[in-house]
Amino acid sequence: MADDDESFDVVVIGAGIVGLATARALLVKRPALRLAVLEKEPRPGMHQTGHNSGVIHSGIYYTPGSLKARLCIEGKRKLELYAAEREIPFLACGKLIVALDASELSRLDELHRRAVANGVDGLRILTGDELREVEPNAAGLRALHAPRTGIVDYGAVTRAYAADVEAAGGRILTGRDVLRFEPAAREVQIHTSNGPLRAGAVIGCAGLQSDRVARLAGAKPPVRIVPFRGDYYTLGKETEGLVRGLLYPVPDPAFPFLGVHFTKRLDGSVVAGPNAVLAFSRERYRRAALDVRDAASALAYRGSWRFFARHLRTGAAELHRDFSKRAFVRDMQRYVPTVRGDDVTFGPTGIRAQALGRDGKLVDDFLIVGTDRMMHVLNAPSPAATASLAIGDELADRALRDVITSS
Repeated sequence: MADDDESFDVVVIGAGIVGLATARALLVKRPALRLAVLEKEPRPGMHQTGHNSGVIHSGIYYTPGSLKARLCIEGKRKLELYAAEREIPFLACGKLIVALDASELSRLDELHRRAVANGVDGLRILTGDELREVEPNAAGLRALHAPRTGIVDYGAVTRAYAADVEAAGGRILTGRDVLRFEPAAREVQIHTSNGPLRAGAVIGCAGLQSDRVARLAGAKPPVRIVPFRGDYYTLGKETEGLVRGLLYPVPDPAFPFLGVHFTKRLDGSVVAGPNAVLAFSRERYRRAALDVRDAASALAYRGSWRFFARHLRTGAAELHRDFSKRAFVRDMQRYVPTVRGDDVTFGPTGIRAQALGRDGKLVDDFLIVGTDRMMHVLNAPSPAATASLAIGDELADRALRDVITSS
């Protein structure tokens, strides 16, 4: 392979938090690698990473033994050590998962069982009076308290990862939208919107575009990315003190998203949300945003319609809440009864890249597939930011074993 400015041992596609963590890990493990990260936007972390809620998850929800569970626990520990070393502020503000009535108690107990199996530290089951010692304004019959769940600025974390990559000799090439791949005997030519380059191996961490990048590379993904928009409301300065930390519902098994919850931010603000509704654009964040290609991709997919049919009632409620502030506030009041509509303002918004199978089921665990000289991350939803350093190590190890060694 020619040794010039546009020739690399490995190219990572996507400069979100997972792509940069992977590039960083590769350079730690193999410092001599010629490595580049391609990003189509003008700077890293502009989509899922930049719209993250900022929670450092503890590993409560995930199936014991799953990749999500293992990497979340490992990644949380690594992230907190990294943030301390790099002087990135973070706060262990704690999290309550609240059961409002007796019908939710068995699910709360199951979460407790999972969390213990996953090795989550410091857990306690609290009575109603005990949970109000933690969150005085919260309603609820019982709660699972995870005091070491925290918050961090993932934008700052991402910038630190990018600095590490460049300090180790890697290049971050922005404004490089991938158009097509041309695999050859010993390399892959990558055609981009700013000219071609060559790579001995490719690792796709393209988030909202991950299925498309994989198809461009010749893979046949067993899933499609279907984007779900999540809107938040922000509590006003006068009422943000109603919530001290993180206040979550017991997940509803009838719907694969968490539902409205309260999230404290590092600046002291508190947001409530998100809802989860089908987005008609993968990367535009206004409610009415439409990208014809993205909308057609979601609506023409059999898996989407099977998903909608399976979750018709809950999906209708999500859609109603999307258009009705009053309905959104009513859900907030279930957990913090003193919140009023005048106390909250709309925003921010994020879009989740969710891999959906043809059977209409959301892919729950991280999903990684490979083609010749290439590897693609097709599903990395929450807790990917928390687990980013552990995911980066996992991907780097797989790449060095399976794709880069053949360069």
